[in-house]
Amino acid sequence: MLEGWKSVALSELATFHSGGTPNKERSSFWGGPIPWVTVKDMKAMRLNGVGESLTEEGANTVRVVPAGSVLVLVRGMGLFKDLPVVLCDGPVTFNQDIKALVAKEGVDSEYLAFALIARKSDILRHVDSAGHGTGRLDTDLLKSTPLPLPPLPEQRKIAEILRTWDEAIEKLEALRAANLQRRIWMRTHLFTGRTRLPGYTGEWREVALGEVLTEHGLQGTGAEEVFSVSVHKGLINQIEHLGRSFAAAETGHYNRVLPGDIVYTKSPTGDFPLGIIKQSKISAEVIVSPLYGVFTPATRALGVILDALFESPVAVRNYLHPLVQKGAKNTIAITNRRFLEGKLLLPKDPAEQSAIAEVVETSQAELTAIEAEIGLLTRQKRGLMQKLLTGEWRVAV
Repeated sequence: MLEGWKSVALSELATFHSGGTPNKERSSFWGGPIPWVTVKDMKAMRLNGVGESLTEEGANTVRVVPAGSVLVLVRGMGLFKDLPVVLCDGPVTFNQDIKALVAKEGVDSEYLAFALIARKSDILRHVDSAGHGTGRLDTDLLKSTPLPLPPLPEQRKIAEILRTWDEAIEKLEALRAANLQRRIWMRTHLFTGRTRLPGYTGEWREVALGEVLTEHGLQGTGAEEVFSVSVHKGLINQIEHLGRSFAAAETGHYNRVLPGDIVYTKSPTGDFPLGIIKQSKISAEVIVSPLYGVFTPATRALGVILDALFESPVAVRNYLHPLVQKGAKNTIAITNRRFLEGKLLLPKDPAEQSAIAEVVETSQAELTAIEAEIGLLTRQKRGLMQKLLTGEWRVAV
């Protein structure tokens, strides 16, 4: 251990407190100023709003912990990939699925939260899902977890450095959220003709999708890579997406996808119970399962607009629900011809289509850049935590 550093069990660094749930029938307990934290609120290290709150009367029936307390989820962990840890910036209450750690003298609360997150791999090994369904963390084992403890000034400096990265990531996440909100606005205004781009007054018309999409029917030549369709990544190499190829030995009957084509997957996926509709943004020709529908848009811009419209689960459901028949085993029964019979309101003027598509692509490029920077800073923070919380890199105090 480094000079001045110690390895200390968590129970010696913080006092543990249990939470509870006030009487739900007592209206005088609920709706006050004191946050009541539950599993669904444990989404980030900094508490960003809660679903419910308590009055002072309600808070008196459970444990209230002070600002700086560190909340750790001990039940319901199967809902998370990481260790849910929250640093509280004010007094809070919490339910029985959570333990509150109040730092003892000589321990910085923020440092404690970062140190816990850094040890998440070791701590998560103590999660027992047998018989509990959603995962339970053994509190005694959590208490015995050793954490590195440098002198208090060094703790505070390490926490300050890591907080800087957190603040940068939070700002980028706010930018991402704003971008996604604009995309929702585009779907409800720009893609419906309610709001027009300056200089465009041409007609919008409700048309069957078959008037703007054509099924070209091209099949694989054997030279193309096999792709799948992902909700978040669109068309993606099947091995990259799924870890291995699920293609048949002979792929000559697979559907060929040209750059810009629209692909419809006829299988339920998460928020898309009637399938996914995506545009191919791959510069090369690829192939997909013969179960997928593949269609070429009348203009490239229309393909961009349809792709952006159908990234919304609501838009996909509204379009497909009148067309799809669900089988006894939740299978989707719809032919490619039937898929093209649904109607959408679209601009007739190719110039207006191109202008709208340019707005969409600018928004997407911005979102891609933001997400890349979030990923970069997240990796940097992970590396910093590894170096700083082990003492491999020392800080100047």
